[in-house]
Amino acid sequence: MPLDPTLHRSKVTAVLGPTNTGKTHLAVERMMGHSDGVIGLPLRLLAREIYDRVVSVKGAANVALVTGEEKIVPPQAAYFVCTVEAMPLDRGFQFVAVDEIQLMGDPERGHTFTDRILYARGKQETMFMGSDTVRGWIQKLIPDASFVTRERFSRLTYKGPKKISRLPARSAIVTFSTNDVYAIAELVRRQRGGAAVVMGSLSPRTRNAQVELYQSGDVDYLVATDAIGMGLNMDIDHVAFASTYKFDGVMSRSLNVNEMAQIAGRAGRHMNDGSFGVTANVQPLDEDIIEQIEDHRFEPLKHIRWRNRSLDFQTTRDLIRSLEMPPKRKGMISPREPDDYRTLKTLAKDSDIQEISRNPHKVRQLWQVCQIPDFRKTMHDVHVRLLKDVFTRLQNPSGKLSPDWINSHLKRLKKTDGDIDTLATRIAHTRTWTYISHVQDWVDDYKHWQDVARRIEDTLSDALHERLTQRFVDRRTSALVRKLKDSSQLEAEINEAGDVHVEGHFIGTLDGLRFSADMSANSAEARTLRNVGNKAVVQAITNRAGELAASTDEDFSLNEAAEIIWRDMKVARLAKGDSPLRPKVLLLASEQLNGAPQEAVQKRLNDWIAEQIKTRLGQLSKLSEISSNQNKSTMDPAVRGIAFQLSENMGVLPRYVLNDQIRLLDKKHFGQLKFVGVRVGYEHVFMPLQLKPDPTSLRCLLWAINEERREIPPAPPAGRVSFEVTERLPRSYWLTAGYAMFDNLAVRLDMLDRLAGMLRRASRGLLEETEKPTAPTKDEVKAEETVEAPQTEETPAEEAVTAETETVAAEAATEVPVEEVTETGSTEEQTAEPKAEEKSEENNASQVKGKDKPRNQPFKPTHEMLSLVGTTREQFTLILKYLGYEAKGEGEEITYRRAPFKKRGGKPNQGKKGSGKSGNRKPNAKGHSNAPRKAGGKPKQERKEIDPDSPFAVLQSLKTK
Repeated sequence: MPLDPTLHRSKVTAVLGPTNTGKTHLAVERMMGHSDGVIGLPLRLLAREIYDRVVSVKGAANVALVTGEEKIVPPQAAYFVCTVEAMPLDRGFQFVAVDEIQLMGDPERGHTFTDRILYARGKQETMFMGSDTVRGWIQKLIPDASFVTRERFSRLTYKGPKKISRLPARSAIVTFSTNDVYAIAELVRRQRGGAAVVMGSLSPRTRNAQVELYQSGDVDYLVATDAIGMGLNMDIDHVAFASTYKFDGVMSRSLNVNEMAQIAGRAGRHMNDGSFGVTANVQPLDEDIIEQIEDHRFEPLKHIRWRNRSLDFQTTRDLIRSLEMPPKRKGMISPREPDDYRTLKTLAKDSDIQEISRNPHKVRQLWQVCQIPDFRKTMHDVHVRLLKDVFTRLQNPSGKLSPDWINSHLKRLKKTDGDIDTLATRIAHTRTWTYISHVQDWVDDYKHWQDVARRIEDTLSDALHERLTQRFVDRRTSALVRKLKDSSQLEAEINEAGDVHVEGHFIGTLDGLRFSADMSANSAEARTLRNVGNKAVVQAITNRAGELAASTDEDFSLNEAAEIIWRDMKVARLAKGDSPLRPKVLLLASEQLNGAPQEAVQKRLNDWIAEQIKTRLGQLSKLSEISSNQNKSTMDPAVRGIAFQLSENMGVLPRYVLNDQIRLLDKKHFGQLKFVGVRVGYEHVFMPLQLKPDPTSLRCLLWAINEERREIPPAPPAGRVSFEVTERLPRSYWLTAGYAMFDNLAVRLDMLDRLAGMLRRASRGLLEETEKPTAPTKDEVKAEETVEAPQTEETPAEEAVTAETETVAAEAATEVPVEEVTETGSTEEQTAEPKAEEKSEENNASQVKGKDKPRNQPFKPTHEMLSLVGTTREQFTLILKYLGYEAKGEGEEITYRRAPFKKRGGKPNQGKKGSGKSGNRKPNAKGHSNAPRKAGGKPKQERKEIDPDSPFAVLQSLKTK
């Protein structure tokens, strides 16, 4: 490929090296050392930056800026700062420079850089700057070129992956799509107060405003595309890749090492070391990639792009053919269908365009129209339609675009409302008209339209900068971030209500031992401000922890939500522990409480809750100690076994669950159970004193904690002996609360036990006889008073419990014969009345007389029975059905009697088959005798027919002693 020999008369220098070596700075200094010159840069943003620098030295009258859509060309301009595509090569310059020359390998733009290295020469000096990967190609294309290698001013090291929230200040986060840029910038705003945004699609004015936002320190983070990789100089200490894939116009591909190094090299400007890494779930970089980037060693560029610059404009077919001419030098390849080439091929097929472009002048004009960039990045067909419209309107007699048509398009773009994407789209449309206005042959009064388009772009750019700042920068937090750099001047205050303020800004509330950050702004602000006031918060929490550890028991309370309250502040909550009576105490404290203060608070609250359970659940707590033998009890293991099961079930169990253990107990064992407050009742084994309102509420709370219920149900109303249940709760809850369930009817256990005894006496005809001869004691009167008003809350459970405890002895003495006492364990020690302990011959005679009466007699419900449980007749019938009684008759004539085992509802059959009828048992060979025992000797045991429903009959049928 022959080159013009005159192009090689000037000195050609290739300045090669990694980023941050001062290559661009050197070229600018060399250009300003000549009388005139031109420098081509890869990005218009960088061109604008270099233009401003040269203007500051040479003055605006001597410097021109030429990009695709912006031209500032003073009449006497000597120094031209341009994008590579817009370099005016038809003018002779003393100095010519092209930056980032390694872009010769770019699939879309590479052919332009290759053209510049082949044909762009200065009269005195030519300089190409770029990566060392193009050294081989420069040597091939320009054999007499001299090379200058420059080393990086600072070190570049890999720091590995980091979360976005943990990136250091002065970091740039790089990604490759607009949506990702916005999403990351929004995240940084919430977590760190704000971020500046830099993208290639931004107008120079918006980009400069965003860069200034970062450079001034208003924000410490920059979210950008690879636009920052081409020479944009900012104070960046760390570059974090939020993506290693980009869409290159055809497909999504991973970045090559050269591209990653170009971007990572923005970190550490001049003599300051920099670092790079990954973030946002990007996989850590491979070791070989890290080594290449840190050591600046990359594979040489193998292929460069080339396109024929000698175009044939005879026809559109000839033009397309000349553009498709393949390169003749090995290693050069054609570009990947640039936009202008694709547009030309599409328009050449249009019949209207074919009719117009019949001569070389029109073909050249068509090619010029096809080179209008697609700033809007819309669908290709949309861009083609616009270019067709432009070309056809240029065919009017004046050969110019109509001012009215241009104005109608620009007028629609003047609006500044809308969101970020809307404004960015309008700016992209404006850039298209800015480009068109700079083609002097297309418009009349082109300077006017350039000014109009520039004003619209500036207005939209300012609005876009404002929208970006509003969305991605929290001014309040960013101001505090600046003050945070000098934290010694910041003051934090905590008022009596617990509100924490830093520099007058509310940052959260200190409630008890827990600091709650203010979430009304965002979590980033809360984190930043919490760091500022952390010392004050830590000190306040530590002081409160000391006061709590030294507080008396009266300063604490336990609410219905299982939370421990200290001085009206929640400091802990209860959770499931090793057993129902030993819950865990979980502190409601912030991370600022740790070490010795935390241990002191934990110990104090553990001691308090343990003392509360011991005090409020005295007998139950003691029972738990007996079951675990903590107090070195001498109680029999059988008793401790029952105690263990009761303590694990909050002091209440159905009797049938413990029947096997109860059958093994003797008189002494029952006395031990009574001593610790346990009653072995007819239907349940329970602890009467634990049915009081206060122990009941605590036991219900501990039950809910042990069951890990999300919502803790309230304790039953105090003093109610029965009520209908509407809540759907497990039966274990109602047992814990001290109630037995009959469908949806709850009956308190102590009242149910009294009723069961009364029913047994009634079925044997003993009810009236046992009540008539004896006058009621004061305690019995008190019990009756309790029964008379069972539905009112004024009847406390403890009164009913006491009354029932004092009358159960008479019931047991009347009901259970001596023989059954021995076998079933129903001892005199279970009774509360002194009458049951009397051993007089008259009493024995009365009991023996009672035995002679027939069993299972029908009886009518008495007023005492109904008032005892406080129910209607229908509910009373339901209770008796579950207790094993059947009803006959209706209304006032209704009677009850014990039902055979097979007919009983809700009662487990505890005997053998056939044991339900009394007539099936054969009499003892020794016969039966009702005579009382003789004094002074062991009485002769005479057996008579036994009630098949009695526990003694069941035990005898099981042959169990």
